Amino acid sequence: MTSPEHQSPGLPEPSSQHRDRIHRSAPGIAGGVLLLAVAGWLGVDAVTAGEGRAPWLALAALLLVVPLVVAFTVRPAVFVDDDRLRVRNPFRVIVLPWGRIADLRSGYSNEVLTEAGTKYQLWALPVSLRARKRAARQEMRATGERAQGVDVGRAGRPPSTGGAFRRGGASAFSGGGDGPLRAPNDRVMDELRGLHEARRGVESAQGEVSVRWAYEVLVPAAAGAVLLGVLLGLG
Repeated sequence: MTSPEHQSPGLPEPSSQHRDRIHRSAPGIAGGVLLLAVAGWLGVDAVTAGEGRAPWLALAALLLVVPLVVAFTVRPAVFVDDDRLRVRNPFRVIVLPWGRIADLRSGYSNEVLTEAGTKYQLWALPVSLRARKRAARQEMRATGERAQGVDVGRAGRPPSTGGAFRRGGASAFSGGGDGPLRAPNDRVMDELRGLHEARRGVESAQGEVSVRWAYEVLVPAAAGAVLLGVLLGLG
């Protein structure tokens, strides 16, 4: 699920106010913080109370585990502005101008497909089948209420723009029309598709796709793995 402060029922017309919109996984961050707390507690206990090689093994394990936990839980994010999509995944940062994006796909994972045919997964926007099923049940219930003449638009739920994006592309920026209820990250993907459709032909949204490896994660994790292997090898 995207952090609540970055959610919105729809996108405004592309403008400077839309810059630096960030999507992250709140459950992923919460899980990562919990894992880091547990690892820190166990590691500090082993370093302070351990004997022999135990403190060194604990330090090596922390050097390996902490960067990996951060990489897969806290680090992932999707940065959006009028000209490009910047995807920060566990081990890479991918910058994709809207003009180089061919499609944004949602299946068992959310992915961006470039014109060259390369796919990149959006780790910060995980697919929740449970959320999709819940949204489908709510949509079925809302459909039944509409059939009975109930004004579901005033029943405490803001209308989703997911369907509007599928029907009218960039026209959904205006927020007009009621669409089917959607899971939170599916709504985010709808918004990204709408922005892509609106900006892909703009001159400032052209350029080359760039990929940078996250050495700040890979180097300490590799060092921890080597140190841990050496210590275990020494018996």
